[in-house]
Amino acid sequence: MFGWLTERRRKRLLDEPFPPAWDAIVDDNFALASRLDADQRQRLRELVLVFVAEKHWEGCGGLELTDEIRVTIAAQACFLLLGREHALYADVESILVYPDSVVAPPRARTFFEPGTLPVDEAGTPILGEAHLGGPVILAWDDVLAGGRGRGKRNVVFHELAHKIDMVDGSIDGTPPLPDRADRRTWAEVCSATFLELKDRVDAGKRTFLDEYGATNEAEFFAVATEAYFMRGADLHEAHPELFAVLADFYQFDPR
Repeated sequence: MFGWLTERRRKRLLDEPFPPAWDAIVDDNFALASRLDADQRQRLRELVLVFVAEKHWEGCGGLELTDEIRVTIAAQACFLLLGREHALYADVESILVYPDSVVAPPRARTFFEPGTLPVDEAGTPILGEAHLGGPVILAWDDVLAGGRGRGKRNVVFHELAHKIDMVDGSIDGTPPLPDRADRRTWAEVCSATFLELKDRVDAGKRTFLDEYGATNEAEFFAVATEAYFMRGADLHEAHPELFAVLADFYQFDPR
């Protein structure tokens, strides 16, 4: 019943033309969109239309929401889904957007965080956060910087990768995979690369992947997703096996 209503509502949305002003926003604020062919760009438009309409958006910290903010975030979020069958982040109901970094409240160490990692008792500034069964929180200035390709990070990719990880109700760095063989290959490759990253970080050595990925398996998946889409060719050279399992999962070659 509800699935039918959802499809009917989406069909009505997609019967409407994509606003030219939204295309201009994507062109201005999301550099990776320039790599898409015509069919991929049209698919991105369709996903963005639905994502903007179906999610609850809230400006926080005095930020007034605009189409530019919604479309810029939606384009980056939907970019991760271009090659996949998906439910369009069905568990993402709300997106809270702050003008810049927000200080998270004090918290206890989570199960996934090694005891060697410090936790700021007074709270710590965050650029984004994804909650299991809850909202996605984003800092607009960092969304814009990542979308325009300034640097190696993309906070939308990072937090939405967490949401993909959470689909099965856990936060363990393993996204939904179709069969046992895929899960085994994923575990072998990602565990080995994660442990290598952690060893290099502990030893103070340089790493290709952001060292934040050594925090735990969940952060490793989010960091790897950022690297895959932001620096695909370089990731392929540095970690070809990791690139391969991410390519199998996302079904999209970002190079």
